[in-house]
Amino acid sequence: MGDQAVRLTKLRERFDELGIDALLVTQAENRRYLSGFTGSAGALFITEDRAIIATDSRYWEQAKQQAPDFELAQLTTRLEDHPGELVEKVGQPKRIWFESAAVTVDQLSIWTNANVGVEWIATKDAVEPIRAVKDVHEVEAIRKAVALGDAGFDYLCGILKPGMTEREAAWELEVYLRTHGADALAFKIIVASGPNGAMAHHRAGDRAIQRGEPILLDFGVVIDGYCSDLTRTVSLGNGDAKYAEVYQVVRRAQQTALDGIRAGLTGVQADALARDVIGALNYGDAFGHGLGHGVGLAVHEAPRAGKSATEPLPAGATLTVEPGVYLPGWGGVRIEDLVIVREDGVDVLSKAHKRSTI
Repeated sequence: MGDQAVRLTKLRERFDELGIDALLVTQAENRRYLSGFTGSAGALFITEDRAIIATDSRYWEQAKQQAPDFELAQLTTRLEDHPGELVEKVGQPKRIWFESAAVTVDQLSIWTNANVGVEWIATKDAVEPIRAVKDVHEVEAIRKAVALGDAGFDYLCGILKPGMTEREAAWELEVYLRTHGADALAFKIIVASGPNGAMAHHRAGDRAIQRGEPILLDFGVVIDGYCSDLTRTVSLGNGDAKYAEVYQVVRRAQQTALDGIRAGLTGVQADALARDVIGALNYGDAFGHGLGHGVGLAVHEAPRAGKSATEPLPAGATLTVEPGVYLPGWGGVRIEDLVIVREDGVDVLSKAHKRSTI
């Protein structure tokens, strides 16, 4: 049984729990995960005994090649505007469940007002819990992406110098990543030097990097559809006493989390492992975001580790472990590794060094 067949079986096993008998999948990563189809337009229609991929003429041949186990419904109109054609081609079902997180209010209004004899029913998280647990082929792709990210970080550490702008550093890193196997970047590279590091998701700008200040680097690549995510903070030469202190706080918090996370902990409990350390060292107010998130076909996906993440972490899931401290006017420190959650701990995929100075 191929990867897609196994995944469809797991999805169908959830139908009774979710009260579903016909699911329309339009979320891009879910569509790819279940079918193998990488086109930018189309939908899957899945019941207990049918698996249909519906797309327009731009993607008919691609769908045949990438999703050979799916029936192809050849659409001549846009599903977004004319749901009737899809409904007709899949056999005029009376009820269709749709992914509420992937359908806008305007989209649902169009479908509802089309009067095609279907009751449209919202559901959520039908596919995402299955995607959260990675199979061997997914882990292989993620390991490749992580390894390239590690190599890119080592490369950048070798060329960073005072006077180089954040934008120049980001470009040098992007060129390296793309010429050494990246299919794409997972997100825009973050290079946040000095006070810019107080903004957790600062975008690289024209500020010149200076000696002795924190430089926060956050980036990821995509290989075979799967993402990596890595953050390191470094200084060109020794930083000030504040940098040494904050770096050790974050490093200690991260190591505590890495040592304590295991399958079955809730995302709240995992988050608290790092958050309690930072709070005890009087920087709790400076750690505002969650500890981490899953990484796979999307760079942010289930599971989550944060103050409101009540679901347990499943064995086999990926998770970033990325505590940070951000001080306006001074800068920030974040250290992030990507791990696989196991029953007895975590497998740390990221191997990039964690030296605070270079």
